[in-house]
Amino acid sequence: MELTSKQRAQLRGLANALDTIVHIGKDGIGDNLVQQANEALEARELIKCRVLENSPLSPREACDGLARLTRSEPVQVIGTKFVLYRESHKKDKKDKIVLVRERKTAR
Repeated sequence: MELTSKQRAQLRGLANALDTIVHIGKDGIGDNLVQQANEALEARELIKCRVLENSPLSPREACDGLARLTRSEPVQVIGTKFVLYRESHKKDKKDKIVLVRERKTAR
Protein backbone atom coordinates (compact mmCIF):
# COMPACT_ATOMS: atom_id res chain seq x y z
CA MET A 1 0.00 0.00 0.00
CA GLU A 2 1.45 3.32 -1.06
CA LEU A 3 0.63 6.11 1.39
CA THR A 4 -0.59 9.46 0.11
CA SER A 5 0.82 12.71 1.47
CA LYS A 6 -2.38 13.26 3.50
CA GLN A 7 -2.12 9.79 5.00
CA ARG A 8 1.55 10.36 5.89
CA ALA A 9 0.61 13.65 7.57
CA GLN A 10 -2.13 11.89 9.54
CA LEU A 11 0.29 9.16 10.66
CA ARG A 12 2.99 11.70 11.58
CA GLY A 13 0.49 13.40 13.85
CA LEU A 14 -0.38 10.11 15.54
CA ALA A 15 3.30 9.19 15.88
CA ASN A 16 4.10 12.26 18.00
CA ALA A 17 2.62 10.60 21.08
CA LEU A 18 4.34 7.24 20.54
CA ASP A 19 7.18 5.91 22.64
CA THR A 20 10.15 4.43 20.82
CA ILE A 21 9.84 0.65 21.01
CA VAL A 22 12.43 -0.63 18.53
CA HIS A 23 16.11 0.27 19.01
CA ILE A 24 18.70 -0.51 16.36
CA GLY A 25 22.20 -0.86 17.77
CA LYS A 26 25.60 -2.21 16.82
CA ASP A 27 24.16 -5.46 15.41
CA GLY A 28 22.05 -3.60 12.86
CA ILE A 29 18.90 -5.31 11.65
CA GLY A 30 18.90 -8.99 12.57
CA ASP A 31 16.21 -11.66 12.66
CA ASN A 32 15.24 -10.91 16.28
CA LEU A 33 14.83 -7.21 15.56
CA VAL A 34 12.68 -7.94 12.49
CA GLN A 35 10.53 -10.30 14.57
CA GLN A 36 10.15 -7.66 17.31
CA ALA A 37 9.17 -5.03 14.72
CA ASN A 38 6.67 -7.40 13.04
CA GLU A 39 5.01 -8.17 16.38
CA ALA A 40 4.84 -4.48 17.26
CA LEU A 41 3.38 -3.57 13.86
CA GLU A 42 0.75 -6.29 14.12
CA ALA A 43 -0.25 -5.10 17.59
CA ARG A 44 -0.05 -1.34 17.01
CA GLU A 45 0.13 -0.68 13.23
CA LEU A 46 2.30 2.42 13.82
CA ILE A 47 5.70 2.18 15.53
CA LYS A 48 8.54 4.54 16.32
CA CYS A 49 12.11 3.25 16.00
CA ARG A 50 15.47 4.71 17.01
CA VAL A 51 18.94 4.18 15.61
CA LEU A 52 21.54 4.18 18.38
CA GLU A 53 24.94 5.86 18.03
CA ASN A 54 26.76 2.53 17.79
CA SER A 55 24.68 1.33 14.84
CA PRO A 56 26.45 0.79 11.51
CA LEU A 57 23.32 2.09 9.73
CA SER A 58 22.15 5.63 9.15
CA PRO A 59 18.54 6.32 10.17
CA ARG A 60 17.47 6.38 6.49
CA GLU A 61 19.20 3.04 5.78
CA ALA A 62 17.65 1.49 8.89
CA CYS A 63 14.19 2.82 8.01
CA ASP A 64 14.30 1.59 4.42
CA GLY A 65 15.77 -1.78 5.40
CA LEU A 66 13.32 -2.48 8.22
CA ALA A 67 10.37 -1.29 6.10
CA ARG A 68 11.38 -3.71 3.34
CA LEU A 69 11.86 -6.64 5.74
CA THR A 70 8.57 -6.04 7.58
CA ARG A 71 6.60 -5.06 4.48
CA SER A 72 5.66 -1.80 6.12
CA GLU A 73 5.52 1.78 4.87
CA PRO A 74 8.05 4.38 6.01
CA VAL A 75 6.19 7.40 7.36
CA GLN A 76 9.03 9.74 8.30
CA VAL A 77 12.65 9.96 9.41
CA ILE A 78 13.66 12.70 11.84
CA GLY A 79 17.12 12.73 13.36
CA THR A 80 17.84 9.27 14.77
CA LYS A 81 14.17 8.23 14.85
CA PHE A 82 11.82 6.92 12.21
CA VAL A 83 8.20 5.79 12.01
CA LEU A 84 6.78 2.76 10.20
CA TYR A 85 3.15 1.84 9.42
CA ARG A 86 1.56 -1.44 8.42
CA GLU A 87 -2.15 -2.18 8.55
CA SER A 88 -2.90 -4.98 10.99
CA HIS A 89 -4.74 -8.00 9.68
CA LYS A 90 -6.16 -8.94 13.08
CA LYS A 91 -9.92 -9.10 12.76
CA ASP A 92 -10.50 -8.40 16.46
CA LYS A 93 -8.26 -5.34 16.59
CA LYS A 94 -10.40 -2.60 18.14
CA ASP A 95 -7.98 0.33 17.87
CA LYS A 96 -7.24 0.18 14.15
CA ILE A 97 -5.96 3.30 12.49
CA VAL A 98 -8.43 4.54 9.90
CA LEU A 99 -6.54 6.44 7.21
CA VAL A 100 -8.02 9.35 5.32
CA ARG A 101 -8.82 8.50 1.75
CA GLU A 102 -8.33 10.79 -1.21
CA ARG A 103 -11.60 11.62 -2.89
CA LYS A 104 -11.72 11.40 -6.64
CA THR A 105 -13.53 14.31 -8.17
CA ALA A 106 -15.53 13.92 -11.34
CA ARG A 107 -14.75 16.35 -14.10
